[in-house]
Amino acid sequence: MSRALVIGEALIDVVERDGAVTGEHVGGSPLNVAVGLARLERDVDFLTHIGDDERGHRIAEYVTSAGATLVPGSVSAKRTPVARALLDAAGAATYTFDLTWELSGTPEVGPPLVVHTGSIAAVLDPGCRAVAALLDAYRVSATVTFDPNIRTTLISDGDMARERIERLVATSDVVKASDEDLRWLFPGTEPEEVARQWLAAGPSLVAVTRGGDGAFAVTQAGTVSVPARAVEVVDTVGAGDSFMTGLIDALWSLDLLGAANRSALRAITSEQLRTVLGTAVLNSALTVAKAGADLPDRATLDAAGSRP
Repeated sequence: MSRALVIGEALIDVVERDGAVTGEHVGGSPLNVAVGLARLERDVDFLTHIGDDERGHRIAEYVTSAGATLVPGSVSAKRTPVARALLDAAGAATYTFDLTWELSGTPEVGPPLVVHTGSIAAVLDPGCRAVAALLDAYRVSATVTFDPNIRTTLISDGDMARERIERLVATSDVVKASDEDLRWLFPGTEPEEVARQWLAAGPSLVAVTRGGDGAFAVTQAGTVSVPARAVEVVDTVGAGDSFMTGLIDALWSLDLLGAANRSALRAITSEQLRTVLGTAVLNSALTVAKAGADLPDRATLDAAGSRP
């Protein structure tokens, strides 16, 4: 039992800048995490909902070429989802979507060590209900990680989305969110306070990214903050997903994943947490320095981590 199961959307990002399409990239927050973990030489199964069409074939090839396994039943959509990513002058992206999200049945995979989900998969009907049920089932054996990664243009009922997100937070062991996510969810409440409230609801670790201001995390041991890495930002596509990938990978390396290690994860020390956050921030920095969600492989991450 040393595999990750990632559940969530996969799509094609059509990137636009200054009114012109600059490219099409395989994307989707959970897909980026699945591919990112596979590039870091972790064994990964990816459950998604794509079409048997040209874009779907491109996604399937992208996933498998990274070393991840596409779970049977993932190619069942009428058409492959598309997101349009509009980049501003600073490279920050805003999105509009054309997608459906459905899941059925239980994935044909062995008991995973860690299960990750997030973003659209967590809130969009009807598939979000199946996601929640799968997390409940796999929590018996696996660490559950969750990143709400909110896409506001797909949320028609903010209260319902907030309720679903908080239910998943309570189910999860590790939660990551951006400060922007938390300010949208809880306007008027500081992200640090939300993180502490979420920690009290059940997780062992709640991490919050702050863009150029770095990241912090809260655990039973207290709060640890780390600065951002100095890097020339090309765009921020995939930055949060890369942080989540680095977070999972670092916890994996510390042998803190799996239900059997739940108590050890809850007792994570401040020193261990600083190491974990440092890896996550570095992984993210390596991604924003390149165009699109091009997450680093193990050799690149290790080489960057060894530099002073």
